[in-house]
Amino acid sequence: MGKVYEALTDRLRAFIEEQAVFFVGTAPREGGHVNVSPKGLADTFAVLDETTVAYLDLGGSGVETISHLRENGRITIMFCAFSGPPKILRLYGTGRVVMPGDEEWDGLFARFGAHPGVRSIIVVECERIADSCGYAVPLMSLDKERVCWTSRRGVRVRSSCGTIAPSTTAGASTGCRR
Repeated sequence: MGKVYEALTDRLRAFIEEQAVFFVGTAPREGGHVNVSPKGLADTFAVLDETTVAYLDLGGSGVETISHLRENGRITIMFCAFSGPPKILRLYGTGRVVMPGDEEWDGLFARFGAHPGVRSIIVVECERIADSCGYAVPLMSLDKERVCWTSRRGVRVRSSCGTIAPSTTAGASTGCRR
């Protein structure tokens, strides 16, 4: 049976750290589309305090999350246990966008690993922290993180080491390579 928490406990923090992927959901105030985005990569999510979290917003897709947050701030982050005991953790809250050059950028950015293509940092003040069973979530294993992606400008970017090298295919579309 699910439980609502007042704060991110040590046990919940440990659960978050064990997850290789999380999902972010936002929506406009009226009309439009609900946006759900998978996120991941090591060192891209941080628990800032008992009720505040943040993640690196990397380029490679649209900016629906930023748009929705600027409009109404509503956001939900969901973690699912794909290994180990079944569990789903949802963080409901109000999000805000921190851009490079903003006063708090340097302090927040230092909380994460080096990743190319960082567009912004999304900070979420959690208003409701709740877990539930995850028996409908399949057991899966992580083979490895994706090593690189190719930008729309035809630049190959290695996310595992932060190096940038020209792609052999100029003008390639965004896509992941293993």
